Formats: sequence, C-alpha cells, structure tokens
Amino acid sequence: MENRKKIERISLIALLVTIITIPLYTVIRTYQGTEPLNEEAQFVGKETCKECHLNEYNSWVGSDHDKAMQHVNDSTVLGDFNNQTLEYNGMTHKMYKKDGKFMVYTDGESGEMEEFEIKYTFGYYPLQQYLIEFSRGRLQCLPITWDSKNNKWYHMTTEVYPTEMIESTNWLHWTNQAQNWNGMCADCHSTNLVKGYDVESDSYNTTWSEINVSCEACHGPASNHLKWAAKAEYARDTDNNYGLVLKTSGIDNKEYVDLCMRCHTRRGSMSDFHHSADIYNHSIPNLPMPDNYHIDGQILDEDYVYGSFTQSKMYMRDVKCNDCHDVHSTKRHFEDNRLCTQCHRADDYDTYNHHFHKGYGESGEAVIADDGVKFEVGEGTRCINCHMPAKFYMGPDYRNDHSFRVPRPDLTKTLGTPNACNQCHADKSTQWAMDNVDKWHGTSKKSQYGEAFKEALTGSDAGYEGLVNIYNDEVYPEIVRATAISYMGRHYQTRSKEILYQAMNDFNGHIRYNALQALMVDDEKSLDKVLDKLSDPTRAMRIEAATKLNNVSQDQIPAKYKKQFAKANKDYKAALEYSADFPSGKFNLANFYYNTNNVQQAEKFYIRALKQDPELHAIKVNLAILYNNKGEHNKAEKLLLDYLKHSPEDGSTTFTYALFLSERQRYDESMTYLLKAAKLSPDNPRVMYNIAMMYDFKNELANAEKYLNKAININPNDANNYMALLNLYMKNNKADKTKATAKTILAKFPNIQDKAQIEALIK
Repeated sequence: MENRKKIERISLIALLVTIITIPLYTVIRTYQGTEPLNEEAQFVGKETCKECHLNEYNSWVGSDHDKAMQHVNDSTVLGDFNNQTLEYNGMTHKMYKKDGKFMVYTDGESGEMEEFEIKYTFGYYPLQQYLIEFSRGRLQCLPITWDSKNNKWYHMTTEVYPTEMIESTNWLHWTNQAQNWNGMCADCHSTNLVKGYDVESDSYNTTWSEINVSCEACHGPASNHLKWAAKAEYARDTDNNYGLVLKTSGIDNKEYVDLCMRCHTRRGSMSDFHHSADIYNHSIPNLPMPDNYHIDGQILDEDYVYGSFTQSKMYMRDVKCNDCHDVHSTKRHFEDNRLCTQCHRADDYDTYNHHFHKGYGESGEAVIADDGVKFEVGEGTRCINCHMPAKFYMGPDYRNDHSFRVPRPDLTKTLGTPNACNQCHADKSTQWAMDNVDKWHGTSKKSQYGEAFKEALTGSDAGYEGLVNIYNDEVYPEIVRATAISYMGRHYQTRSKEILYQAMNDFNGHIRYNALQALMVDDEKSLDKVLDKLSDPTRAMRIEAATKLNNVSQDQIPAKYKKQFAKANKDYKAALEYSADFPSGKFNLANFYYNTNNVQQAEKFYIRALKQDPELHAIKVNLAILYNNKGEHNKAEKLLLDYLKHSPEDGSTTFTYALFLSERQRYDESMTYLLKAAKLSPDNPRVMYNIAMMYDFKNELANAEKYLNKAININPNDANNYMALLNLYMKNNKADKTKATAKTILAKFPNIQDKAQIEALIK
C-alpha cells in the first residue's frame, strides 16, 4: 500500500513536471534562440567538420583544394628526383634527393648555381611546383616544374616568357618578387592566411591555420557553428545561418559565384582576406579588358574564370558554379554533354543539326588545333569545344573559357579576336569559317560589345554612343556594363561626367566602383561627388575616394568631411602598406607620402621600388619631380633623361622635361623638347600653349599666334587660351584682331571674370 502511494506520488510529480515543462521549454527555446553568438568566430580546422559532414569531407580529400599546398614528403612529391637534369639558359639544373631531403641545383639570387632544399609542394595536377625558403620570411616558387599530366620536368620560364631569357637581376626571376609565394600565391592556396608583411623591414611573417584550401576557406571560421551544433536541437536558433559567417546555401547565383571569386579571378587585394558578403570589402576584381582579355571579353591571359563567367548568359540566367562542379571534390558532374543537357534539351542541341560535326566512331581525320592539341573525330560534338574553347597556361594547364559564347568568325575579321572554328581548324581561313556558320545558322548576327569597345578606342562619337547604350541596357552583364563605364572614363571623360555620377550610386559593386575610379576630380561638382563616397558602406569605395582626395589641395576639403577623410585615409594607407611588398605597391605608397607632404618617406619608397624593379621606369618621373621640388636639379634631370631613353615616345614626359629646361632658363633646349612633345602629343592643348608662350618670349608673333590657335582648336572651351591670344594681340598692337578676339570671348564666355575690361577693349 505504501509502495502504491509512492508510485502514485511519483506519477503525479512526473505529470506536473510534464505540464510545467511545456511552457518552460518554450521559455528556454525562446531565450536561447535569441541569444546572439557575439564572440568573433575563430578557425577550428577541418577535423572538427568531419564528424557531422563526413560525405563532404570524403569528397574533399584528394581534391585540388586538398592538395593546393602540402609539406614535402615521399607521398606528396610527384616529381622525379632520381638524379634528373634539365637544360635552360645555358645551365644544367639538377633534381635529386640528399639525406632524405628533396633538393634542386639551380641559379640563385646571385645568378650562380646553388643547392636548395624544397620545403613545400604547390599544386598537384596538371602541374606541381615547389617552394624554397629564403631570407626575410620569403618563400619563392621554383620555375623548374613537374608536368604531372605528361610526367616530365620543364622550366616554367619557357612557357610563360618564351621570348625572354630571365637573368637573376630581372624582376621576373624566380628569386625575385614576381615569383614570391607570400604575396603572389599564398592567400588562395591556404586557409586563414595572414601575409604578415612588414613594410619597414620589407620582410614577412606569413602564417596559416591550415596549409591547404580546407572547409573554412569557403565557409568561414566555424567556432560559433560548433557552439550552435552543440546545443540541443530545440535550442538552436534557425535565423543565424547555423552560426556560420557566410551563407553557402539558399542564396542566389551572384552571391554563390562571389564566394568563389576571391580566388578564381584576377584581382587586387586591400588586406588579408576576411569573409564578407560584399566582395568589394576585400578585393577589387579586374574587368575583362586588355591586357588580360581580348577586346570582346575572351580570355587572353589567365583570368581564373570569374571575369569570363560573369560575362556569360549562363550567369545572367542564374547558373551557379555548383551546377556544373561538385564544390567539395572540385570535379565536374559529368565529363560529356550531359553536363550541358542538365539544362539544354538534348534533342535540340546534342544533335548533328546543331553542331554539324561527325560523331565518335565515324570515318574522318583528326584535326590539329592552333595550339597543337589533336582533336579526334567526334570531339567536335562536345559542347565545350565550341562554346568553351581552351588555352594552355603555365605549360600543360588547359583551361576553358567560361564566357560560354557562340563562335563568331565574323568578329575575327572585324576585331581580330579568336574563334573556336579556326582555333580547331587552324589550316582553314576565317572566311571558310564564316561561310560555314552562315550556311548552318544564317547570316543574321547579334551585335557584340567588343565592337563598341573597339570603336571607343578611336574616341569617335559612335564609340561614345555604343558605350552609353551598353551601360544603360541591363540585358548586358554588370561586369560588361562596368567595363563600358571604364572605357568612358578613359576616352570620354568630359562627356561622361553625368553618367559617371549616376553610375557611382548603382546597386552593383562593379559599376559603382569603376565609375568612381574613372571619374576625374577637376571641378567643384566632381569633388562633391567624391566627398560623398567617404561614407560609402563599401571599403573599396571609401579607399578609392581617399585616393582621389589625396590628389587635390587639402584646403578644398570642407571641415565636415575631415573626420571621414582621415578615417578613409587610414584605410588607404593600410591597403598601400599591405601591397608594398611589390614594386608597384612601393611606388603607390611613395605617391601617397608625396601627396601628403612626407617627402622623406616618399623618396625612400621611390628608391626602394626602383631598386626592386629597375624596369619600372615610371618611378623615375615621379622621383625626378620630387628632386626638382627639393632643388636637386641634377638628380632630377638625370632621371628624366634616363626615362626618355627607355620611353622616347612618351609625349607627356617629354613635355615635363621641356618645362624643366625652361625653369633652368635653357630656352633653346626647352623649345626643342616642346616641339617634340607636340609631335608626340598632338592633342595636348597645354603643349601648344607653352610653345606659343615660348615663341611670344622670342617675339615671334606668327608662330605664337599659330600655336595658340592650335590650343583653342583642341580645347575650344578653355577661356585661358583665348585670353592668351587676346593679350598677344594687345601686346603687339593688333587692334583689329584684339577687338575680334574680345568679341569672340564675350560671346563664348559671357560671364568671364574680366568682362568689363574686355568690353572696354571693344569700345
């Protein structure tokens, strides 16, 4: 009886607990679900992901990302180090093992042959490179490379710089900055990479959390995700992206492709990578423009896919990287046309009536493409061979163009760009390809943005209208519209101002950033537009605004913007210091110091940049200007003459040297260089103006008049040239011409400052 009562009592307590737990559960769930994960996420490593994500982990193991970089050992090294040799540049390079270490005997920093120990492998297939440690924390990428597709050694220089012999003093030599791992390669081959560059000591302390491209390279640091996963299921917040820094599912294709962009594009970096939903907070992607692309956007140099893919119709129609690629194994879903017929109807496109090529097993002869690749009968039926033509990079790396374009031999004729037909059928003419395309698919062709871009290079009205149409037409991909904006800034700066102002407020980062970059600050309105961007939510925009404002007089910046400008300038300087391991970075940092009146630091970094790359001749002009302003005229002249020896066709610097000579009162020499500058830069009104002033000084009225009229014809909206002509006529007592010029000035510039005096001349 006692036990029965005890059982009943326990049952009652259990019932009460159950009843009480229902609202209590709700309270707990509500409280814990809204509790933010405030701690900054930390990197925890791939092994912590394995327990819950085993399938994804197993797919990743052995992938290109897994093998992006590895410690050297017998299982990771693919190259044959069994006393192998390679001839290059008149030297015999050797690859061998010594005391269990992988060694290479090659030309070092001094140009002499030395022995080096290999520390890391870099990449896996279709080629594997090797890294060697140097002083100041540097890792350098050896040019002696293993072709893992064909199992042989080759010298990278013969593939990348086939017409040059790269000596040890050359910036491109493997021991110099062009082949430096820390700044050139590291951030895309390891996880949580911190470059650790110290600008003063010009040295590195580079670190990573994982040597290869692991889970958190794409998903971001996962410590808060672990905390989320450790909670009971009922206590997990469903609105915090599982505690992850970035969303990688349930996002649109732009967001998805932007996740891959950080490594799969040519770009500039402002700092070590920090995961952000806006790519312009960490990177500045290159536009599809020369020298990396053909004028129509086809790949020319390596583009790492993003710049091509974002031009494509696929991208515009919501296709994502993972529609074709398994993102964990990095393999394609299919190796045949099924990859494309996931979306495109096979009965329309995977047929002879579409591709007009013989199928596998049919009789015929193989073709040898322009790059030496042999295409057997049947290969012409593969979608990628016509719509994604490939090129070799770095030797054996055969990469497909991801802009998914229709072969256009007609553009080969008008633009000089390649087409898939003639790339395969290298023995056939462009006209042959055009005739066949016309026969199969008709003579009607859509306009292609490359046509407008080429016309824009001429500066014609048609070129300008073509760019405006591309920018205004949202059918074009954003990166193409941004390219049109960039061309406007380069070739139609004055005419494009209002469009650039509009584009600076565009929602798309490509358009907004490149509009700001293209804008020239030359009046009050353009200055105001740049000042407004100091508060832009995107880091690249704020830095670009600071870049432009450092080139204007600081007293032009209103007090209300001073604080924002100082903050943006701090970010700008940090970005410059981040990239100052490269000579161009040192050059930009020197320019920053010069513009902020820190002449001593500017001189130091100009000299460092020139020492690192003596072929970067533009540095000499800026350093010469610095020396001239310091009164060290001999140094300035020596640099200017050395620059002109290497760049004799540079009209702008020829003009600069002419002005330098004039300041030294070496007028005859100055006139010689002014006239030379006029031939090299016939559209520069300032050159014509200065020639006129020199002739005026020499009392040669006719020549002075001639060159002032040239300046007016080049820039008819500059009142200064008219006023100079007016003064010339007055000085030489040319009354009729004085009155005629005065009337012209008043008609053209009715609100000119000296209006009363000019009217008096007429009366």
